[in-house]
Amino acid sequence: MLSRIAWGDSESAEDALSDLGRWIGAMTVFDSTVATVPFLWELAAVRTVKDRVGVLGLLRTILSHGHAHHPEWTRDAHRAVLAGRATAERLTGDGDPSVRRSAQELLASLDTHVCGSCPPARGLPAGPDRTGKAGRVPLTPGAPVATDAVQPL
Repeated sequence: MLSRIAWGDSESAEDALSDLGRWIGAMTVFDSTVATVPFLWELAAVRTVKDRVGVLGLLRTILSHGHAHHPEWTRDAHRAVLAGRATAERLTGDGDPSVRRSAQELLASLDTHVCGSCPPARGLPAGPDRTGKAGRVPLTPGAPVATDAVQPL
């Protein structure tokens, strides 16, 4: 699905993004959600991806949903989304006005994120990223993220 989002035509990318949303973040997050989020941040940053607005929207959806029986999945998925803050900030200066607007909306969600699964303390250790390295995710709006930031290709 990720390859269809990255390299598919507009219709194929939109369908794949919709399918992915149903699997990892539509009404609940799963254990696989946290592993997918870093790839979504990469896709959002690549200008050739046809539906970057949809990718940013999916990241917002993940941040707003949880899993009642597995709060650790919720916490880890939310932390993975929060860890991409630097990418969202960069995208507020993107050449595409729709991407800029979507990035601003996502930043607003990051800044106001509060949920029962995410402790309110600052600088809590994050779960491992897809390279296996643990990052630290600040839970304070505007605080720098001490993790490897995604750079656009």
